[in-house]
Amino acid sequence: MTKELLAYMTKQVNALVAAPSCCAEAKAVGEEWLAAAGTDKEAEATKKLLAEVEADIMPIDGLIAFVGSEAGAKVFGAEMAKNVLAHAEELKANGAKYCDCPACKACEAILAKKAEL
Repeated sequence: MTKELLAYMTKQVNALVAAPSCCAEAKAVGEEWLAAAGTDKEAEATKKLLAEVEADIMPIDGLIAFVGSEAGAKVFGAEMAKNVLAHAEELKANGAKYCDCPACKACEAILAKKAEL
């Protein structure tokens, strides 16, 4: 991994693990990657990180379906779910493929470099 790519990945993985919307599994895998970066364990940790972020990133249609559901209302509360739904629909109308929460933004940035990893 080049120095530039390592710096980029470190920044994005730090953003992922610091995100309030990051799940426990992604946080653990991200921390594992940070510990392995620059070592002989980096390639294995990168493979694991990519698998985790691919599994965790929320497609915009999935977000819309969830926040528009009864389960979404229970998680966010009725009013917040309504607001998140409106935001997600606006994102989709503007061409977004994924949720724009801090964790999903970091996942998307990591996946943008997948071919280089």
